[in-house]
Amino acid sequence: MSGLKKIGFFSALILPVLLILGVYLGGANLFLIHCFVFIFVPIMDFLISTDRENVPKEAVSKVTQEKFYKLVTFFWVYVQFGVLIWGFYIVSVSHFSWWEFLAFASGMALITGGIGITVAHELGHKSDWQEQLYSKMLLMTVSYMHFFIEHNRGHHVRVATPDDPATSRFGESFYSFWYRSVFNGYQSAWDLERERLSKKGIPFWSVQNQMIQFILLPFLFVGLAFGISSVVMGRLVWEVPLFFFIQSVLGFSLLELVNYLEHYGMERKKLESGNYERVTPIHSWNASHVVSNFLLFQLQRHSDHHANAHKRYQVLNHYDESPQLPAGYSAMIIVALFPPLWFAIMNPRLNEWKEKTFDKSSSPAGSY
Repeated sequence: MSGLKKIGFFSALILPVLLILGVYLGGANLFLIHCFVFIFVPIMDFLISTDRENVPKEAVSKVTQEKFYKLVTFFWVYVQFGVLIWGFYIVSVSHFSWWEFLAFASGMALITGGIGITVAHELGHKSDWQEQLYSKMLLMTVSYMHFFIEHNRGHHVRVATPDDPATSRFGESFYSFWYRSVFNGYQSAWDLERERLSKKGIPFWSVQNQMIQFILLPFLFVGLAFGISSVVMGRLVWEVPLFFFIQSVLGFSLLELVNYLEHYGMERKKLESGNYERVTPIHSWNASHVVSNFLLFQLQRHSDHHANAHKRYQVLNHYDESPQLPAGYSAMIIVALFPPLWFAIMNPRLNEWKEKTFDKSSSPAGSY
């Protein structure tokens, strides 16, 4: 992979810089980070042609083992924690108006949820203990640690089936999907953990129950920040937990927006055996837009990720046969917030792709 592409994966660092710059410039500058993500990135994606180039097969093993790509994700962990702790300080000493407070919290969510969960997702798929630890730490900062269980042991098994809370249905609005995915996904994580503990003969109410750990850790984290801030400031700094949980909800809502557009209307055939066909690159929406893919560590090459979950982000492939989103995630997230617009753009595209891909005997879009 070229040196230019390697540098591109550092583009996520632009977001913390813009958030910090916005705070110290003040006023409407708090929206610098929002403008970059939802205006500048879509424009650049539109102006720059998509990147359909894949790492040559003979080079995949070498590129996979390059430590640079892992170190970039590790570096992000420390950046995110540093920026979040700085955020606690800012809300402790600043006299934000309500809209400035929300602007700052939502800007932080673009960092912790938009980039942080993306990195957590990448690291959480790996078997190395350090990568898994960093994944859990990042998820803690958005109070969504159960994602570590549900995504790997639930979503990747049940994707593109009616059993998967994180697969959006044909004709389903994002708002209906958000409720179903958040609450059913959380319940699924409990069920999966109960099953794991039962197989190992470990009592459900045990310190080894990861779900109990995952509930407590965000509260312990923000409780520590609240306590230290309150001692330093000589008052109860209620802004710290309020800020933390607002940016958490906004952060994991960004994740659910991404889930919504990644799997909208996707279905796997049910075989005569009662099982579903295996996951292939045609069971997720793909987007090979250059700028947003750098920003999101090639998460938008989602078709290959689901077909080959073990692959590292730097070697994910583009597949022409995969359903293709008309724009990168930054633009499509905005579209998803307006259901009539989303349906007008995506429903014809989904049906057209299915007609080209499947026989007439295949199940039509929206069969479940």
